[in-house]
Amino acid sequence: MKASVFIATSVDGFIARENGAIDWLPAAGAAAGEDYGYVAFMETVDVLVMGRHTFETALTFGEWPYGKRSVVVLTSRTTGLPALPAETVEYMSGPPREIVARLAARGAQHLYVDGGNAITRFLEAGLIQRFIITRVPILLGRGIPLLGPNGCDVVLRHVETRTYPSGFVQSEYVVNAP
Repeated sequence: MKASVFIATSVDGFIARENGAIDWLPAAGAAAGEDYGYVAFMETVDVLVMGRHTFETALTFGEWPYGKRSVVVLTSRTTGLPALPAETVEYMSGPPREIVARLAARGAQHLYVDGGNAITRFLEAGLIQRFIITRVPILLGRGIPLLGPNGCDVVLRHVETRTYPSGFVQSEYVVNAP
C-alpha cells in the first residue's frame, strides 16, 4: 500500500493559524487558476485519510470538496461527531497500521493522508512513502506546524521542485527506508 501526503504550508512551515484557520491559503493561488498538480494527484488516490480537525475544516467549505472519493476520518471519539456529508465518508479509529490493513483488505492501493496529526501518526508508523509540499509565499509567524514531534529523524530524497507564477514552490520527496 502506498501512502502520500499532498499539502500546503506557509514558508515558515505552518499548515494553519493557531486557531486552525486556513484563510491565508486560497487567495495566493486562486486568482492564477493553477491547481498545482492536485487533480492529477487525486486521480491516483483510492482513499483520502484525514484527521477529524481537517475533516471539520473541510465541512466549512460549503460544498463537499471530495465528490465521490472515499474518505476516512480518523477519530477516537464515539459521540458528538459531525454528520457525515456523503455516503463515501466514514469514521474510523485505531492505530495507523490497523487502518491501512482494513483499507488494503477493501482493495485500496494508494492513500492520501491529510492533517498534521494524521500525517505525524502515519509517518511515525513508517507508512508514508511520498511527500508533496507546496510552500505558499507567506510567513505566518505562529500556527499549527506540518508535523508534530516524532521520535526519530526521517530522511527524505528530493525528487523534484516546481515553481509557479503565483510564487508557490512545490517540492516532492520520497521517504528513504530506514
